Amino acid sequence: MEIILKSHSETSLAKIIALAKKLNVTIEETIKFPDDNIDKEELKKRILNFKFTEPSSFGDPVEWQNKMREDNELPFSK
Repeated sequence: MEIILKSHSETSLAKIIALAKKLNVTIEETIKFPDDNIDKEELKKRILNFKFTEPSSFGDPVEWQNKMREDNELPFSK
């Protein structure tokens, strides 16, 4: 069974989530996409100006790729 609850009250949702956890009910949150009313230019600026503050937990992708492929012979490199 699936129930979809919508509310503008964060406290009401927090209470519902707390009750669901007490009752061992699985909760799945979905990402709400912006409405058409939102300023698309402002959203575009936020996306383009995003700065990540922490280093990636995966490390340098180029370094990983070189390490993974260092022992592979390429057919055209001979």
